[in-house]
Amino acid sequence: MKENNLDTHVSAYNKSFKYELDNKLMLNWYAKRVISKLGKGNLLELGVGHGYSSRKFSEVLGDYTILEGSPAVIEQFYNSNTDLNHVKIIETYFEDFHTDDKFDNIVMGFVLEHVNNPKDILEKYKNMLSKTGRLFVSVPNATSLHRQLANIAGILPDMLRLSDADIELGHLRYFTPESLKSLVESCGYEVLSIEGLFLKPFTTSQLLSLELDDAIFEALMEKGIEYPELSTGLLLEAKIR
Repeated sequence: MKENNLDTHVSAYNKSFKYELDNKLMLNWYAKRVISKLGKGNLLELGVGHGYSSRKFSEVLGDYTILEGSPAVIEQFYNSNTDLNHVKIIETYFEDFHTDDKFDNIVMGFVLEHVNNPKDILEKYKNMLSKTGRLFVSVPNATSLHRQLANIAGILPDMLRLSDADIELGHLRYFTPESLKSLVESCGYEVLSIEGLFLKPFTTSQLLSLELDDAIFEALMEKGIEYPELSTGLLLEAKIR
């Protein structure tokens, strides 16, 4: 991640991005799910991203810090969220951040698919997690239902292949529930739960053409909890082993 100019991906983090539907649904939902599991105390979040989680976390937490390596993403966040100027954002690469502070909650929302070495990040931030703290990790899922259907139809021969949208977003890899759990456990964490984010039956363009009611999208988010292996994203909760 450090070798790349992170600002080159900023165009994929605004509302004109063609997969904004997915972003809006998943990022609001995953933040809601994290909030339901948060332990008491402070929170450190890696990445501003689209800003959806930042808004939700800032509404329920007083001691909340965000790390972000892209000045352009930070500027875009503040320009789009003028009422959130109080949110504390530290401009730094995740690999470079150091502190003696301990955090009761650390959130890595759709971060590990971007970094050069996910294991290094997980191990580094384990040292910043309090003894009773919780780690929350969200990543894209290679085995989502719509990707499996595309694979069966011959449209997506390789389930781990990155799409053009992935590359535009700066993604370097996909995960599966098994590979994510294995990675987190190898870094000295105990995995408490893995749930799905957004049970997506069709492509984004197909879903948009159906003009579905918001209640249907809510149902797809709710049902995804039970089916991580079929959902578009994964949410893992862990603690120090």
